[in-house]
Amino acid sequence: MSELRFDDVTVRYGRFTAVDGVSLTVPQGQVVGLVGESGSGKSTLARAAVGLAPVSGGTITLGGAPVPTRGRARPLQMVFQDPYSSLDPRMSVGESIAEAMPPGSSRAERRAEVERLLELVHLDPARARSLPSRLSGGQRQRVALARALAGRPQVVIADEITSALDVSIQGAVLNLVRELQRELGLSMLFISHNLAVVRYVASHVAVMRGGRIVEQGPTARVLSEPGHDYTRELLAAVPGRNTRP
Repeated sequence: MSELRFDDVTVRYGRFTAVDGVSLTVPQGQVVGLVGESGSGKSTLARAAVGLAPVSGGTITLGGAPVPTRGRARPLQMVFQDPYSSLDPRMSVGESIAEAMPPGSSRAERRAEVERLLELVHLDPARARSLPSRLSGGQRQRVALARALAGRPQVVIADEITSALDVSIQGAVLNLVRELQRELGLSMLFISHNLAVVRYVASHVAVMRGGRIVEQGPTARVLSEPGHDYTRELLAAVPGRNTRP
């Protein structure tokens, strides 16, 4: 089982503790939501998983082994919040996706795989020749997802991937995430500040505040019977929901 595990993970920057003893599991084939306000430490935890933030204590393992963060084969792939800075503006869509593929395939095989991945995220394969500047934010985020999948990861980490998009486009990207999870058995850590978004895509949710996880469990239970005041605050902030204090 290639589950992603954070065991008592701490991330410090000097005297500041951004992540404080977090334990969390992303089971194989599941989408786990990590929710909290800006500055709660959730993005820092994600960056630690892919080697972009220093782990001061604890362990991050995949299938029981330390997560490799160097080399071409990266079993964790991350999709970032800003679709406008996540792709190299000088590279075509096809080049960006192909760059993330494991080595060893021919040019024709790589071209066919680029086309397959673009179709998978509901983009015209002809877009492979386009530069990112010719795409909308929603289209760029689909390319970023295709690029992440090109690395054949065991887990995808999605860090606020809809928060920079128009509301009308957010729903389409969330539907795509659900579809990919269903069709590919995708394992994903889905990070958001929005509980309504997490409720839509995740089977399990962890609520983070001040660098710590204050509550976690099955999404339906946590959101219907929140056990922590902070979770209730987040629920009360969801538009159109009347939540008792």
